Amino acid sequence: MILDHIGDFEPYRKLSDNFAAGFDYLRATAFEAVADGDYPIVGHDVFARVQSYQTRPREQCRWEAHRHYADIQFIVEGAERMGLAHISAMTVQEPFSRQKDVEFFVDSPNPNHQLVRLNRGDFTIFFPQDVHMPGLMIDRPVPVKKVVIKVRLI
Repeated sequence: MILDHIGDFEPYRKLSDNFAAGFDYLRATAFEAVADGDYPIVGHDVFARVQSYQTRPREQCRWEAHRHYADIQFIVEGAERMGLAHISAMTVQEPFSRQKDVEFFVDSPNPNHQLVRLNRGDFTIFFPQDVHMPGLMIDRPVPVKKVVIKVRLI
């Protein structure tokens, strides 16, 4: 997992051409004026998912991971917490769905996870081993606008 601010994105463009395309799209788009939905960037290899929602208590959120895509999760407006754990520390709750590229998890009997705070302009990169729980409220539910850039790895 990587946590950084969009002003410091340049080193992550070098991960691959797909990451470069995703970060270029983030830097060139005024998301305040973009409606929620999916937007192709490089066909099915890189696309943006614009989302607006209220953050929620932990009990209403789920641990997830992806196998074929990395996530760049960028906060446009608001702030949220995200949970992070290595896949080896988690127990599968719902098996991997190839169609949706998602697998859901629960904490192991001895939880070993972290919570990070993301504010406006911050982003994370989650790879397949990074089980994550997005959308967590900090003190109370607040509106968030977020862009998730899905970057094909496989």
